[in-house]
Amino acid sequence: MNPSLKLFQDRLLNWYHAQRRDLPWRSASPDPYHVLLSETMLQQTQVATVVPYFLRFIERFPTLADLAAADLQEILRLWQGLGYYRRARNLHACARQVLSDHAGHVPRDVASLLKLPGIGRYTAGAIASLAYGTPAPILDGNVTRVLCRLDAIDTDPRDRTTQQLLWKRAEEILPDADVGAFNSALMELGATLCTPRNPKCLLCPVQPHCRAAQQGRQEEIPLPKKTKPVPLHRRYVLCIRHHQRFWIEQRPPKGRWAGLWQFKTLESANKPFTTKQLQSKFGLTVSKPQPLGVVRHRLTHRQYEFDVFASDWVGQPPAGSTWASLNELSDYPLPKPHLEIAKLLTTHDWPRPKG
Repeated sequence: MNPSLKLFQDRLLNWYHAQRRDLPWRSASPDPYHVLLSETMLQQTQVATVVPYFLRFIERFPTLADLAAADLQEILRLWQGLGYYRRARNLHACARQVLSDHAGHVPRDVASLLKLPGIGRYTAGAIASLAYGTPAPILDGNVTRVLCRLDAIDTDPRDRTTQQLLWKRAEEILPDADVGAFNSALMELGATLCTPRNPKCLLCPVQPHCRAAQQGRQEEIPLPKKTKPVPLHRRYVLCIRHHQRFWIEQRPPKGRWAGLWQFKTLESANKPFTTKQLQSKFGLTVSKPQPLGVVRHRLTHRQYEFDVFASDWVGQPPAGSTWASLNELSDYPLPKPHLEIAKLLTTHDWPRPKG
C-alpha cells in the first residue's frame, strides 16, 4: 500500500471515528459478552437484521451467566427467524464453557478463544481485538473485499493460498494502538462504501491507497464466487388440527433446524396424499387434506418448497403427541418456513374440526 501504512491507518481511523454507525454493541469500553454475542449473530447475517435480536437477547440475558443458565429452547425461540441455528446452540455451549473454565470472563487471547464452541479464527480475532484491544487480525467477507481491492488481488479469495496471503496482510496492517477500532473500521468500510457492487470510491477515505481503484478494476475485484445450481428439496407439510390445536413435532438434535419444532412434515409427493395413504404409510388418522398453499425458503446451498395442507385428526390423539394453539406456537422455536406456514393457518378458510 502506498503512500505509507501510517497514513493509511490514520485516514481509515479518522473516517471511522467520524462516520461509524451507532450500533448497540459499540461503546468506548466494549463489554466482552456483548462482543461475543454480536459477533456470533453477525456471522452470515446483516447488521440491520441483527440489531433487534441483539437488543432482545441483552434484555432477556443481561449477563453471560444469565445466558449460560438459560434453557436452550428459550434461546432458540428468541433466535427464531435469525437462521443458522447452530450459532445459537454454540453460543449457549460457549457461555457455559466460559463460566466453567474461565470464571465467567470471556478470554482475551485468540488461542483460548479458539477452544470455545463455535468460535473460529475470524470470531476469535474480532472478540480479542474489539473487546480487549489485543493485536489480532480479522478476515470476514467485508475485510476480504477491502484487502483484495487495496492490493489488487485478483486470485480467488476462497483459495487456500489467497486466504493465507489475506490473513498475512490483515496482520501486517494492524496499528500499534486502537486495534479494535481499526478492525471495526475495516469491516465498516466494506459494509458501507467498499461494497460488492457499485463501490463508493469517491467517498472512500483510503482511495489513494487502493490499487484496484487506481487500475479501474474495483468492480472486477475480488473474483466473484462461481455460481452452482441450487438443489430444490420438496416437503409435504400436514397441519393437523384437533380442538383448535395443532400437532407439532420436534426435529432431531442434529442436522438442519436441530431441536426446533415444526408441523407434521412428510416426504415429498408429486400429488397430495390420500387419507388412506396417510393412514397406511404414516399412521395418521385424519380427514381429507385441504391445500393451504406453498411456502418457499431459500438458503445458501439449497432451496425448499413446502406443499402445505390442513386436516383434522379423527378420534383421540396418539399418546405422547404435542399439540399447540396458534397463540401457543410462540412458546416453541419454529424454523422460518413453519412460521410462514403458521400465518397461512390464520388467513385460510379450511374445514371445521371433526372428532
